[in-house]
Amino acid sequence: MAAAAVPIRPVENPILCSPYREPDQHWLYDMRTGLPQKIQHRREASYWYRSERTGSRQLQLLAEEERDDLPLVNALRADVKAWRESGYRNASQTTKRLLRHWWREDRARRLFFCQLEAVETIIYLEEILSTGQRTRARPRLTAQDFHKLREGLNPRRGDWVAKVAQHPKLADLPADSWGLPIPRYACKMATGAGKTVVMAMLIAWAFCNRAATPGNPRFPRRVLVVCPNLTIKERLNVLHPGAADNYYQRFDIVPSSLRAELAKGKVLVTNWHWFNPAPEVVTAGGMVVSRLGEETDEAFARKRLGDLFEDEPLMVLNDEGHHAWRPRDDNGDLSAEEVAERQTATVWVEGLDRVNAACGIGICVDLSATPFYLHGSGYPEGSPFPWIVSDFGLVDAIESGITKIPRLPAIDNSGRPDPVYFRLWDNILANLRAGDRLPGGKPKPEAVYREAEPALLTLAGEWKERFDLMQAATPDQERSPPVMILVCDNTDLAAHFHKMIAGDGDDDSPSVAANGLVGFPDLWNEEHGDVTLRIDSKLLAAAENQDGAGTLKAAAEELRKVVSTIGVAGKPGERIRCVVSVNMLSEGWDANNVTQILGLRAFRSQLLCEQVVGRGLRRMDYTPDPETGFLTAEYVDVFGVPFSLIPFKGREKGRSTGKADRPKQEVMAVPERQSLEIRFPVVEGYAASCRSNR
Repeated sequence: MAAAAVPIRPVENPILCSPYREPDQHWLYDMRTGLPQKIQHRREASYWYRSERTGSRQLQLLAEEERDDLPLVNALRADVKAWRESGYRNASQTTKRLLRHWWREDRARRLFFCQLEAVETIIYLEEILSTGQRTRARPRLTAQDFHKLREGLNPRRGDWVAKVAQHPKLADLPADSWGLPIPRYACKMATGAGKTVVMAMLIAWAFCNRAATPGNPRFPRRVLVVCPNLTIKERLNVLHPGAADNYYQRFDIVPSSLRAELAKGKVLVTNWHWFNPAPEVVTAGGMVVSRLGEETDEAFARKRLGDLFEDEPLMVLNDEGHHAWRPRDDNGDLSAEEVAERQTATVWVEGLDRVNAACGIGICVDLSATPFYLHGSGYPEGSPFPWIVSDFGLVDAIESGITKIPRLPAIDNSGRPDPVYFRLWDNILANLRAGDRLPGGKPKPEAVYREAEPALLTLAGEWKERFDLMQAATPDQERSPPVMILVCDNTDLAAHFHKMIAGDGDDDSPSVAANGLVGFPDLWNEEHGDVTLRIDSKLLAAAENQDGAGTLKAAAEELRKVVSTIGVAGKPGERIRCVVSVNMLSEGWDANNVTQILGLRAFRSQLLCEQVVGRGLRRMDYTPDPETGFLTAEYVDVFGVPFSLIPFKGREKGRSTGKADRPKQEVMAVPERQSLEIRFPVVEGYAASCRSNR
């Protein structure tokens, strides 16, 4: 394979910035040499798109994807920074108090800059631009610009002309002229950057301000949180102010004197399936006696919102909001998955339309690591949502240490990725023999395994090294088993690899013992129970959608609980060591103990590479280095995902695990001395009182 297929070089330490301050450096790759260069300022917000000249060939990613700016994000970054430096001029006193509280450096766990900037941007749009306030002499985005964007117009036609994306706008316009536009913002935040904390901050901002000004509907007192599936819905219950483990207390979101104000607002967390239409019926004695036809918008909203239904607008937070878009023209050439995704998007957005028509949506915020249109949407694949207002993507997160660092198999001590393992799927297809394909053209699972076996054994060896370190850890060190994930092209391929790794005792391959992969008994299910898991996508989807009944429903729910608790001590998924899935792992996968990823499928774009790699980049430890203030490096080894433009570290095959891979030491109280624990209060301020007349 030509050297141009691997155009980038590794960096010794990809982490350049503190996670608690605005990035002031970034890596830039030279397109001709692949050499990384350290640039002394923040990276401009932009996206990569697939150019038309690629034809049907597999992408040479850097050569055939092009960059375009996100001008609205870049304008807002400058204006929000100036507003921050002005002391949040013209913001409400409650807002100023919250923002200063969030920026405190003496917090038990400081908030990330990306979280603060995302919230600041939404507040700036709502409190400053929407009300026509001025905060600087020459803002890059004026109040007049803002109101044009809210109407779906482009205020800078000469400057803001995108190459493939829609022009920026801050309204989601229904296709029908009679429909009401939804005022919509999107915050792009990498996986692991803390989207749920951002949602808690936005809810606190709305509720605390509404308590201070009870008659001001500009600050919603009702919040609807919509998400893709049941697992995420359960995790988002921390957004209920009254929940025992709520994020407002856990992350010290609200000063103690304002916490009572949270109880004056209402939060409803649900998933998009809740928007599915249903006919209106009349019941008597528990029996349906009449069907009235399709629900009116008001009946639809009243039934679903319950006590959130009022005659003033509410706030909507779309978690994983990249699923919520309006399908454009159908090109008729869609896979079953693309048809399902299109249906999800339709139900989600049309449900929001009906809520908007019935009682109004004052603010709608999408939170997603990848707020881009998918293939099958009718828009250019990988093009961004036009309402993105804040951008802190995967590359920014790696450079700030917020996520793990991808580590690629190096061909030599230069650290450059081995082309064979870097573009593994291309290499597999190139080496297929006569008779290695099925009638439909797909490669036979046995042939794929034959060609991928060296990569699998190498990666499994790296997993085993990490596993042995964890097994040898002392009780005061982290002991969660490392997890290796395989992302396969289809269900037949996933089933075959699962059998070859976990074993079923009936395969004659020389690399497979009676139980499983030779040399790796720690991955055999017959030896250790279900430690290698194959995710049945249909079964998991049934559980997440709460479909099915009886035995099927029970099996689906059992699988969901295992998948959603991988790496969590005392939960059903705590013993899982290897996961074999088809395509990407679904949202709700929050495992932070992933240490190896193997891609066994084609990758059409940088977006898909980022989505797959991002599933394994959630950090285990967020304790900063006391000397540098930076988060320490954590790594995940990646084979077969040919990403470009993402900072990475090379790892020579056979090189032993480094210091960063070793178990972390946990400092904790001895159980028998727990009664002697001393807690120090969080001091929010000081009050002075004169006791005599001076």
